Amino acid sequence: MTKAEDMFYMERALSLAEKGAGRVNPNPLVGAVVVRDGSIIGEGWHERFGGLHAERNALAACHEGAEGGTLYVTLEPCCHHGKTPPCTEAILAHKISRVVIGSPDPNPLVSGEGVRILREAGIAVTEGVLRDRCDALNRIFFHYIQNGTPYVTMKYAMTMDGRTATRAGHSKWITSSPARIRVHEDRNRHMAIMTGTGTVLADDPMLNCRVPGGRSPVRLICDTRLQTPLTARVVETAGEIPTWFLTCVSDVSLQAPYLEKGCRILEIPERKGHVDLQAAMEILGREGIDSIYLEGGSALNGSALESDIVQALHCYIAPRLFGGVASRGPIGGQGVEFPTQAKALQITSVRFYGDDILIESIRSRDGEDVNGCLQGL
Repeated sequence: MTKAEDMFYMERALSLAEKGAGRVNPNPLVGAVVVRDGSIIGEGWHERFGGLHAERNALAACHEGAEGGTLYVTLEPCCHHGKTPPCTEAILAHKISRVVIGSPDPNPLVSGEGVRILREAGIAVTEGVLRDRCDALNRIFFHYIQNGTPYVTMKYAMTMDGRTATRAGHSKWITSSPARIRVHEDRNRHMAIMTGTGTVLADDPMLNCRVPGGRSPVRLICDTRLQTPLTARVVETAGEIPTWFLTCVSDVSLQAPYLEKGCRILEIPERKGHVDLQAAMEILGREGIDSIYLEGGSALNGSALESDIVQALHCYIAPRLFGGVASRGPIGGQGVEFPTQAKALQITSVRFYGDDILIESIRSRDGEDVNGCLQGL
């Protein structure tokens, strides 16, 4: 196969991997394609958590024998027994002659061992094809498997003059319907959505996912003193969508009304008069939450940045102006004193949704080369 052909088939594997979004967490998104004699004979993706991996699905889908063929897979094949048998065993059993891999798997149970097993069995292995794209696909998984804490994406929508609400506090709607549809798609991608008491009191949001066939994330409410009204929609619907309160209140009599509604209470240490967000991330990571879509107000957003828990940012900009010194901005807190203290970002994508612009970025501390996956206008 030529380099161009390898890239072509890996592109297909990437598009297949995307089909697992919202269904495989905390596992990675993975796609696989089996090619023989210049034609695709089988393809698959990791379809659901606990289900067969992409390689096994692709091999099972082959309409003819895969012996001597090439397997393209976006992530290094697993080599350990988990909820399913090792994919390396399936590759060997089908007598694949070559495996082309996008990203190495940082999972300590794999981490190069899958490649070693294949090579020792005489299979040719090519690594790093479209690696930037494959790495970007699984930023959530890579962060979670390496740190044990959720990957946090902060999202906000603002006007072109940087306002998230009018001077009277009104914010519905800043962006258009196409942008709000994209927000629901991203809610589907994340295991949890987080907001604060202020947003619940101001907007009484549902914080659900309205993508057809999508999954509503676990709702995380940062409520230091348990002040959320029991009539709030997130409380009233806690029996339908998991709703967890992150609070510093340990009084069981104050917790009881929320528990009776079906909510879950997670007691979090207090820091500077509020929920300690770093401690919360540690606790949520142990609870199996691999990712959070942060849709907070300025106070929670400011605390999240000051606590250094944010890995990515989605900024929607609408072509309108609110003006006024009393109109709110997206990020509160004390802020930095000098421009040199700014938290640096790397832009990974700029797209239009209707008339609105979505700028996606990651924290530059990740040290990730995103030039290969930057998507412009």
